[in-house]
Amino acid sequence: MKLFYKSGACSMAAHILLNEVNATYALEKVDTDKGEIESGGAYARINPRGYVPALKFDNGSILTENVAILTWLSETYPELSAANANDPLQKFRMLEALSFLTSELHKAFGPYFSGKTFSDEQTAQNLKALKAKISQFEAMLPKDGEYLLGGSFSVADAYAFVILNWAGFLNIPLTDWPRTERYVARIKDRPATQRAIQEEGLAV
Repeated sequence: MKLFYKSGACSMAAHILLNEVNATYALEKVDTDKGEIESGGAYARINPRGYVPALKFDNGSILTENVAILTWLSETYPELSAANANDPLQKFRMLEALSFLTSELHKAFGPYFSGKTFSDEQTAQNLKALKAKISQFEAMLPKDGEYLLGGSFSVADAYAFVILNWAGFLNIPLTDWPRTERYVARIKDRPATQRAIQEEGLAV
């Protein structure tokens, strides 16, 4: 299979997870501004909506949208699902987390990557909204577990890491959310994450 990605974008979540399970896959970098893939050609042939990620399977079929791809990964590789036999709702707790991440936390970072110019008042409002969502994320972290769904790393953690890691690029410190700050550092230290950072050319 092949993962279409943009360096540091939300597609990095799938990249980290493919590394976690030592999957056999290829990478294809996408220039979303130009709508082109690294090997040449229009990315619209892969994903008409023009954004990443997209996952192309060996039979030629293509899956898009982060939540769909991450859910597929969790079901294809059960070790990424944080399965809990004592909690019949665990699968839905994962979907609950992914829904918050994509519709709330990810969205709160949107203004910073929009290319738009904001007034001082709008800039303050954007920051206030983002901080509110990070506070909500902090409240989601279990006090007795290292990861969103408890003691096991899951697809939700990979996605959360990628989003929260953007704060560093924007010079927004996570010091006001100490558990979130430790959480991000913990995931960044995972070998699969470090490998993805290297492969996407983001290592400092």
